[in-house]
Amino acid sequence: AVYTSGKASSAAGLTASVVKDSDRGEFTIEAGALMLADNGVCCIDEFDKMNDRDQVAIHEAMEQQTISLAKAGIRATLNARASIL
Repeated sequence: AVYTSGKASSAAGLTASVVKDSDRGEFTIEAGALMLADNGVCCIDEFDKMNDRDQVAIHEAMEQQTISLAKAGIRATLNARASIL
C-alpha cells in the first residue's frame, strides 16, 4: 500500500511527472503515488481538502486505471491499477 496526503500532494505527485535528468540531459518519467501503488492500494488522506485541479487529475486513474502523459516529447500511457481508499 502507498499512503499519501491529499492536502499536501500535487497532481504530478499523485499521478506521474516528466523530469529532466541532470546528468544525461534527457527527460524521464517519475512515478507518482498511483503508479507506485499499481496492483495494490493507494490510501489518500484528506481527500476532501484536495485542490479541485488535483482531484480532476486522478479521475483517469480511477475510471480507466491508466495515467496518460504527453510532455517534453514523451507520450505514454501507464498502468495505475490501484484501489483508492
